[in-house]
Amino acid sequence: MQNMNQLMKQAQKMQQEMLRSQQELEAKVFETSAGGGIVKVEMTGKFEVKSLKIDPQAVDPEDVEMLEDLILAALQEAHAKVSEASAEIMGKVTGGMNIPGLF
Repeated sequence: MQNMNQLMKQAQKMQQEMLRSQQELEAKVFETSAGGGIVKVEMTGKFEVKSLKIDPQAVDPEDVEMLEDLILAALQEAHAKVSEASAEIMGKVTGGMNIPGLF
């Protein structure tokens, strides 16, 4: 029975650490850019786009497709950074165990 109590305490501690880590991640802002800084994106750890900045020189009515590609690239990079940070935090909290659905 003592082992069960100890296991429950460890699970509660892990849950508290995960909650704290998730809150820290959600409070972070990840910055990325594309096209050498022509398009810049800030995304929170909750995958919310906080800002999108476009260098006015990139606005060419004759080449809207290039600007769209740069925006998409910057958003994808921001998403990848948040996902990577989330996976890193989860790895630390769970000791490398992959527990689906936690983050």
